[in-house]
Amino acid sequence: MKVENTQVQMRKGILEFCILEIISRGEVYASDMLEELTAAKMIVVEGTLYPLLTRLKNAGLLDYSWVESTSGPPRKYYTLTETGRTFLDQLRETWGELVASTEFIIHNKKAQQS
Repeated sequence: MKVENTQVQMRKGILEFCILEIISRGEVYASDMLEELTAAKMIVVEGTLYPLLTRLKNAGLLDYSWVESTSGPPRKYYTLTETGRTFLDQLRETWGELVASTEFIIHNKKAQQS
């Protein structure tokens, strides 16, 4: 078993959460999302981002608007819908619980003594 495979699966598992967090800050262009996700080592190819954005939009979590650009074609900027904000709040709660549970297991001295 390769550790890289597990690492990729862990990143995939929280990628939607990270995308929603980025969009929650305000209107965001896909290439800006990709840049931040790449810098955070969460994603490396844009072919992963666009299908996720489409799925999140189809689920009613995102909306977008076209904005004219002075340097080329119009750009699609994403925002969260109210449903998306509620969904993100639930994910934040789940994330906090997962972090706490994982930290408990990692640092459980009682189990290490057994």
